Amino acid sequence: MLEEYDIDSLNPRKNPYAKELKKQITIKLAPSVIDYFKNESKDTGIPYQTLINLYLEDCVKKEKKLEMVWN
Repeated sequence: MLEEYDIDSLNPRKNPYAKELKKQITIKLAPSVIDYFKNESKDTGIPYQTLINLYLEDCVKKEKKLEMVWN
């Protein structure tokens, strides 16, 4: 190993996935929602937080609009 490296000669590249990095937030969810995704997690083997993220990403891609009916 060299004692010192020339950083400029390493040809650094930008991370192509940098725009896809996840951001940690705090969100309040109903216990029934958490339970639903945890049960789905057991069936699929995918962590429940990943499932929630996948579902929300699908909503974004399909530009789903919220439909609520108050009884």
